[in-house]
Amino acid sequence: MTKSFRPTLFFRAGHIINTFLLRIGVKKGNMVLLTVRGRKSGQPYTVPIALHEYGGQRWLIAPYGIVQWVRNLRVAGEATLTRGRYSEHISATEVSVQEAAPILKKSLINARSFVLAYFDVTTDASLAEFEREVANHPVFLVKSCSEKLQADKSTLQ
Repeated sequence: MTKSFRPTLFFRAGHIINTFLLRIGVKKGNMVLLTVRGRKSGQPYTVPIALHEYGGQRWLIAPYGIVQWVRNLRVAGEATLTRGRYSEHISATEVSVQEAAPILKKSLINARSFVLAYFDVTTDASLAEFEREVANHPVFLVKSCSEKLQADKSTLQ
């Protein structure tokens, strides 16, 4: 059974440290700050998160399950990605189970053991098993709002 996410004191301390380092521009692998508007309060919430790149596209994956940033992003559909002085307004669309399963599988190949504890599958599991896992770990396709604006303009013409 999947471990349910409970932020420990160690996790919270890491969250604070990672947020600080990303705000000042320290590059920490594929980590960025995701700022999304709260679905109830309307206040912006910021969390450090890994931004994955596969097939020439960018993806946000929820390794700890359906946590607050996932719920907020589902409602808002847009957010801001930040690292240092660079900030980008993005739109995020949750993808289908069939599209998400291979991306989820690829993301677990280099995952740390503390992240793997939140999954009921191993890296060598079948795609069918990963399709079942997507219900607990949604995957979002990330597009820059400027890209989306360009695509919308081209469909109108």
